Amino acid sequence: MQISRMGCRRCGVTLEAAFDIPPLARLPVKDQLFVVAFVRHHGSIKKMERLLGVSYPTVKNRLRAIGAALDRSFDAPSPNAAVLDRLAAGEITVDQALERIEG
Repeated sequence: MQISRMGCRRCGVTLEAAFDIPPLARLPVKDQLFVVAFVRHHGSIKKMERLLGVSYPTVKNRLRAIGAALDRSFDAPSPNAAVLDRLAAGEITVDQALERIEG
């Protein structure tokens, strides 16, 4: 799946191009929920054990598996990421971004 349109509700600007899905969004929903819970509990494996009712090694194994899945997501950065970063920082205009977006 690929995102093809992004819009700003505040200013009404819309961009149409081939946007990559962020690595965390590529994870299965159950892994996304695990990451959210882990961050909300400040990375405490002990709290995750209690929350999920599982053992310390189970939490560690789950973290390793999610980490490995995320590592695979970072093989090659999107060529459009730098353009979008510059647009977000106000360094270039929307028209300039549209000219530079690949896809």
